[in-house]
Amino acid sequence: MDSTVITISLVVGGANFLFRYLPLRLGRARKSDAAKQGIVALLLDNIGIASICALLVVSSTPEILAQHERLIPTLCGFLALGLCFYRSQSIIMSTLSGAVTFGLVFKMMMMFT
Repeated sequence: MDSTVITISLVVGGANFLFRYLPLRLGRARKSDAAKQGIVALLLDNIGIASICALLVVSSTPEILAQHERLIPTLCGFLALGLCFYRSQSIIMSTLSGAVTFGLVFKMMMMFT
């Protein structure tokens, strides 16, 4: 088996695990959310963002391996996605902000190279 397949599997599995585990850990720090919702509701609320991030990693990894110039725009889009979701808790706005950030950074990189 190719080592690339193993690496991709480990990255996707690790990211998926962290996006399910960290909201439970960090969610307790929020004052009212953990008390109102409970652990199961908090876990279910974060499945959407975990799915989007897992799809981002799976769909972008082959492109990044083929075209290395897409790494920085992908990372910027991923950071925008995570930060927007952390701030707004809206999957729609997070997805849109990640896509727009990716597009803008990619376009700017192509203009300056």
